[in-house]
Amino acid sequence: MVPNVRQTRPVRLNFVILLPPSEGKAEGGTPRSRWKPASGAFGAALGAQRAEVAAALATARGGSEALLGVGGKHLQRARQANRELIGAPTLPAAHRYTGVVWDHLDLAGMTTVQRARAMTRIIAPSGLMGASLASDPVPDYRLKIGARLAGFDGTMAKWWRDTVSEAINRYARGCVVIDLLPSEHRGAYSPDAALVSDHVIVDLVTPTGKAGGHDAKAAKGRLARHLLLTTPLIAARKDLIAATKQFSDERFRVVTNVN
Repeated sequence: MVPNVRQTRPVRLNFVILLPPSEGKAEGGTPRSRWKPASGAFGAALGAQRAEVAAALATARGGSEALLGVGGKHLQRARQANRELIGAPTLPAAHRYTGVVWDHLDLAGMTTVQRARAMTRIIAPSGLMGASLASDPVPDYRLKIGARLAGFDGTMAKWWRDTVSEAINRYARGCVVIDLLPSEHRGAYSPDAALVSDHVIVDLVTPTGKAGGHDAKAAKGRLARHLLLTTPLIAARKDLIAATKQFSDERFRVVTNVN
């Protein structure tokens, strides 16, 4: 049974946003911060499995080019990071992830109060961590959630699904879960209607209805920022729908579906 992580959430939390991590990551970390699998908001629930993944990557000498999806100097860096995860310097997830979504989320451009609130509302499912709050310590690593690591059943999303789902559902008890994940990452999370008040899948599509895909990443980051800044009290689906109607983008429009 997954330990109850509800005590880590703010008392007035009423919604969370699921965002994907980025393939690109900031290097290094805080010298005095050393990664332990049991660290962070979900460490008690997911630490044992994180340790399994870290051990498997070390055994695999950091991973092959096929597993990690990179070559050259990027592969060398990824392998070294993956071999030395336990005790590695960390950065908060919001600083570690440097992709387009996170760049346009622009947490650094928020006020101190806005940023503190956002850090407790953003959850990123990932191949190594299972799930992380934006404020959680994360080491440098590379492992896609759709990767198939030797010794693990199916993709990392499938392997993580049960424990990640329970951990997120407990953290988001009574909350609206706003799902901005790509399908690959969405496979790691299944909502529990007995715990979360709603699970709303939010996608960006072109004016003709075509999925936005990679091209919509910047808009996704801006949408997440819009929801965090303009509607801090999304307590029901109607609040979320109203908030998304206030968001505009030159290339994409917002569509919502309830799971």
